[in-house]
Amino acid sequence: MIKRENILKKLRHYYDSEMIKVITGVRRSGKSILLDQIQEELLEKGVPDTHIISINFEVYSFRKYCHDPDGFYTYISQLIQPVGKNYLFFDEIENMKDFELLISSFRVEFDCSIFITGSNSKLLSGELASHLGGRTLSFHMMPFSFSEFIKLDHIKNLDSRIQLESYLEWGGFPLVCKEEEPENKHIQLMNLKDSIMYKDIILRNKIKGTIELERILAYILANSSSTFSARNIKKELEKEMTEMALQRVYDYIGYFCDAGIINRVKRYDIRGKKILSTQEKLYACDLSLFHLFKNRVKQESNLVTETLVYNELVSRGYQVYIGKTFKGEVDFIIENENGRAYIQAAYLMENDQTREREFSAFSGIDDAFPRFVISFDPFTYDMEGIRHIHITDFLLGDNLL
Repeated sequence: MIKRENILKKLRHYYDSEMIKVITGVRRSGKSILLDQIQEELLEKGVPDTHIISINFEVYSFRKYCHDPDGFYTYISQLIQPVGKNYLFFDEIENMKDFELLISSFRVEFDCSIFITGSNSKLLSGELASHLGGRTLSFHMMPFSFSEFIKLDHIKNLDSRIQLESYLEWGGFPLVCKEEEPENKHIQLMNLKDSIMYKDIILRNKIKGTIELERILAYILANSSSTFSARNIKKELEKEMTEMALQRVYDYIGYFCDAGIINRVKRYDIRGKKILSTQEKLYACDLSLFHLFKNRVKQESNLVTETLVYNELVSRGYQVYIGKTFKGEVDFIIENENGRAYIQAAYLMENDQTREREFSAFSGIDDAFPRFVISFDPFTYDMEGIRHIHITDFLLGDNLL
């Protein structure tokens, strides 16, 4: 079992907190295993197993409670120990009716620390936000990072070049990673994609016709890291299909983002110091999904590199934006409690002209925050205070802030 240290190190401080720990992320990214690992750490700290209550709402035996919140309240209340703190773990809780009221009640009535997971990014919105406003902590979970991926038993002894090539091709979904044969990986990946589409998008949003849905998703994934334009997507797809409503394109993209299969990144005006509502970018949550729908004709290396770097930054817990300068664009602005940094991501800088283009992207930024260029180049070229990092050193290295 791979320890999900990137997210665990953020959670540990809050194990005993009364704040509701909300963990979201795309289906099958490892949220259930993460809850198991938290429980193991609590047991190691001396918490009695009678004080740990864990419910997975995708397990058949608990389905009877999905539409019976009163019965579930009675069931949990009888398990809670009257003396000492209890730890409540509710996996895929959005499957349960009125779960917001239950979580709020458990928090108020009992001495407990509550952890909940869901495969929908809106888990913190709506009723949960209104009942628990200011009392929740949000943590976003991604599939395996590269540093986690290379710890797998059948991967860790491979040559580093082969490790990276495998990760670029098959990504970090745990169920896909554990398979060793390419055909089995592909089967797992297709099943995973179909499960996300059906459970988290089609059923949740009551979608009837799925042809447009599949085409739009395929187009976005094949163009991961490209600037988003619903009008351009509509125009491109209408070359092969009948006319579609622009609002439907917007709606479908929202559904993809809610399910976590796509991440939407806002653009930040560095000079004006404000977040812009236009020219956002969309990124596949995992490179394996990108390769399901990739366009083998067009140049993909830069798209792969930018998506890889973005997902790694998110896995490390950074707030990530696309940077707008008065001259052009910086691929990423990252922020956390330690500060800010600027990043350019490129596949290869093959000549002086390419290097000049990537390094000059930072010109016009007049603050002193760190600047990095990340690429696959075999040699690094630090320049005028800008640090150049090889992709593997970035993926396996320390945080940038």
